Amino acid sequence: MQKTLVILVVGLSPDLLGTHTPNLSALVRRGVMRPLNTVTPAVTCSVQSTLVTGLPPSGHGAVANGWYFRDLAEVLLWRQPNQLVTGEKIWDAAKARNPDFTCAKMFWWYNMYASADFSATPRPMYPADGRKIPDHYAHPPELHNELDARLGQFPLFKFWGPVADITSSEWIARSTLHVMETRAPTLTMTYLPHLDYNLQRLGPDLAHPRLQQDLREVDALCGTLIEAADKTGQRIVVVSEYGITPASDAVHINRALRRAGLITVRPEEFGREILDAGASEAFAMADHQIAHIYVKNPERVAEVAALVRALDGIEAVWDEEGKRANGLDHPRSGELVAVAQADRWFSYYYWLDDAKAPDFARTVDIHRKPGYDPVELFVDPVIRFPKLAAGWRLAKRKLGQRQLMDLISLKDTQLVKGTHGRITDNPSAGPLVISSEADLMPEGAVAATAFKALVLDHIFS
Repeated sequence: MQKTLVILVVGLSPDLLGTHTPNLSALVRRGVMRPLNTVTPAVTCSVQSTLVTGLPPSGHGAVANGWYFRDLAEVLLWRQPNQLVTGEKIWDAAKARNPDFTCAKMFWWYNMYASADFSATPRPMYPADGRKIPDHYAHPPELHNELDARLGQFPLFKFWGPVADITSSEWIARSTLHVMETRAPTLTMTYLPHLDYNLQRLGPDLAHPRLQQDLREVDALCGTLIEAADKTGQRIVVVSEYGITPASDAVHINRALRRAGLITVRPEEFGREILDAGASEAFAMADHQIAHIYVKNPERVAEVAALVRALDGIEAVWDEEGKRANGLDHPRSGELVAVAQADRWFSYYYWLDDAKAPDFARTVDIHRKPGYDPVELFVDPVIRFPKLAAGWRLAKRKLGQRQLMDLISLKDTQLVKGTHGRITDNPSAGPLVISSEADLMPEGAVAATAFKALVLDHIFS
């Protein structure tokens, strides 16, 4: 077996390689780079599940970053048990070839209870007093305290939200190096999310100094990992899940369904409204540029499809035939799947009056929101002194008061300048695969469904 390191650099595309990525560019020169033909939806959970199983979403079941759990009548995003993903995983296939194979899966999604030998994933603690305490889940259990002792507390609030930055990717890279040094796995898989933040905040504008700095920062981490792999004679693969393209504004798909009388809400304290998915005739689980539309009555599917197709910003609405053609014909998928135009994305907003928005709408809350919310990357521009506002709220929390971190806008969807989810029109703006071993790579683009076999070739050829 040949030891192999796989680095997933979120949002990396051929267009972004160059002056600001000397380490990645050097890897391309000694090996080769190919475009990745990714899957729809081109979002984290779906693509990662395809990369590790070789199956499309219709096969592994991760039809988005979340979906409507019909038996619970709830929309749930960012669940973590590996059992949610069907299909033979790459590490299981390798172990079947050679029982001495070991795998470290560092911060790839669906990491909890995976059969990989070593793993870690974000997992905050939620005490009964309403706090959210940064933490991670690791296997084997002793790895958790080992990483904390070496690196300090996992920087959860730098992993997602308005202050997300290189700190979280640095922690992940260092944790990966620690596992490589102390466990020496045959296959190491690591995840660097850093580019995702400002590519969505600013768009993929290489002229922007902040994006140039981001590229240099993540390239430096890649350089450290590549150097460590080279010292131990490892083969190296770099991959990305999707490319991020310019965005102009959101499509408020659930508001259209609400105005058509298809969405039911449940009134809560202070006049706020909660989506009642189980009672709704139709609603959308919005996830970047893809929206799964769940329709209760099969006889109304055509009616809902016509309503959605008429909305500004819609590129396509897939019925059963369309889902089958695009690898999304799975029971977890909506009866319909909507795809946004290249410069648009779907909001999850279902209320018609901001005064009735749920309290979590103005916070960073990836689990309560029934859809993805990229506006969580920004502090509401109407807050004049954001650091002071955040500090005041934190101070009250430390004094034992229940206090919302309500810093997120409900109006400024145009803040978001980059998005993903649909297949990019130009492969140079899409995802990629880089390998140190040119002879193991195909001549043309690499299919995401072929990535599992490609990594196995790196290990066993």
